[in-house]
Amino acid sequence: MKTHSTYDRFPAVHISDSDADCYVGWAEICQALQPLAAVTVVEVYPGCDTNGIEASLTSVLKPDLIIRSEEALLSADVIEEKIYSTLGADRVFAFMQPWTLGDFFCPDKLTSLRNRIHACAGPVLVIGTGASIIANHDCRIVYADLSRWEIQARQRTHRSANLGIDNRDASSGELYRRCFFIDWRAADRLKQTLLPKIDFLLDTHLRDEPKMLRGDTFRAALHSTAERPFRVVPFFDPGPWGGCWMKEKFDLPDGPPNYAWCFDCVPEENSIRFAFGACIIEVPAIDLVFFRPKELLGGHLFQTFGAEFPIRFDYLDTMGGGNLSLQVHPLTQYIREHFGMAYTQDESYYMLDAASDATVFLGLQETANRARMEADLRLAQEDPAKPFPAEKYVNQWPAKKHDHFLIPAGTIHCSGRNGVVLEISATPYIFTFKLWDWGRTGLDGRPRPIHLDHGLANIDWSRRSHWVQENLINRFENLDAGPGWREERTGLHRLEFIETRRHWFTLPVPHHTNGTVHVLNLVEGDRAIVESPSGAFPALEVHYGETFIVPASVGPYTVRPAYSATQPLATMKAYVREARDHA
Repeated sequence: MKTHSTYDRFPAVHISDSDADCYVGWAEICQALQPLAAVTVVEVYPGCDTNGIEASLTSVLKPDLIIRSEEALLSADVIEEKIYSTLGADRVFAFMQPWTLGDFFCPDKLTSLRNRIHACAGPVLVIGTGASIIANHDCRIVYADLSRWEIQARQRTHRSANLGIDNRDASSGELYRRCFFIDWRAADRLKQTLLPKIDFLLDTHLRDEPKMLRGDTFRAALHSTAERPFRVVPFFDPGPWGGCWMKEKFDLPDGPPNYAWCFDCVPEENSIRFAFGACIIEVPAIDLVFFRPKELLGGHLFQTFGAEFPIRFDYLDTMGGGNLSLQVHPLTQYIREHFGMAYTQDESYYMLDAASDATVFLGLQETANRARMEADLRLAQEDPAKPFPAEKYVNQWPAKKHDHFLIPAGTIHCSGRNGVVLEISATPYIFTFKLWDWGRTGLDGRPRPIHLDHGLANIDWSRRSHWVQENLINRFENLDAGPGWREERTGLHRLEFIETRRHWFTLPVPHHTNGTVHVLNLVEGDRAIVESPSGAFPALEVHYGETFIVPASVGPYTVRPAYSATQPLATMKAYVREARDHA
């Protein structure tokens, strides 16, 4: 039986008591757009339902001319040839490319369409991905947006295709890979130039209830959010090793076979909900990163990473499930040379909960022989009757609640069954090299991709039992204390650029962003309040297990129990160290 949960699955940032600048449903949206401007552009993020948007708008607005961005595309054969030469045949990985949406278009077709727009005396509607490139002069811009997690959900039900091709029947993994390395990257480059000037933001998350927000109001909401602590909307997903803890603790719905993942702070994929009175507008969280990167990240991080959010918090639930795949993340030089990424996925496992038999696989046994281990890994892939003897080569450490295991790139690892991991890591989460997946298939019935050559090339063979125990397990250090609180450093390893601090408290704890973004999770206790000492932002109530972001612009803030506490509460906080702190 499920327990009562305080976890808020649908957090919203309160922006205003008024919904005057919000339009709900196609009737209100069309009314707000009437009369049509001489040229109205509906720029569509890849994955939105362009045909549905067009049909709903044109049935009421009736423009004299409709230009669809797909009319300007290169032929499907040409696009496919270019895409394949870029992506290659791997099912998961590719090299990050500097594609722009303009790379998909034929120059002669663009010229022809622009001439048609210029020759039309009445109102023109230009719609689709890259529509604003076609209408390259003064126009009214409506931006139809959608978070990546919703796009993935549509890909799984064959309701979304890739840019330039109708391949909606392809596997969800193939659709995602192409989006991750090309479609979304190209669209994001254009989005960053458009956010400061769009006239309307069209929220297409709910297919039967579209919503639209005036551009100035949208930008004001982003600006306001970048000056206060906030939460993004978490999403949950099943997996072949998934467990039952999150379903019970967070009151998740029945349906999936399990819940393996929760992305509770991955702005590249999560969304943010803005509350305007009773109207909720949902937008991709990455829009905030693009539009207010300095306020959100801080000047130093913006200079280092650009408009990218470098910290990720997520959950891995194996309670009653199975082991994760045995894996390793690429070393920095390797990921740069082979995949075009500037930094890699250093990470850690913070044990939010654990059964008595929970374990974490981490580092090599002192006696592990490299040649024999490589041979056994290859044999396991070639012959299902010869499983890889992981315990022979890899350490299996007992894990209990509030333990912290540090995992710098190059360290072989995986979470064992019967644990709940709060994974604190750098953001390039797609680059995981599976070495062994315990002979199982994915939820689609297909064997999950194994990348032995990549993995073996990145294992640091010096990270063995003694070194791991001395450097990567529960490296707690008392740092500071005050009335009713104490602070500990819990990692990460000096090779990693993320610092983590744990605070135990029964009274308010003072924090300061010091010009860099903080990410926190309430890992112990039912409820806490995040406040400004000067009342600079609205107080935020957070509940057990919830992750929240404190923008760099906030400066001083406090976290206190929401009630008179007799037992200590605890938060885990992560931020990016300055270079000199982990040299």
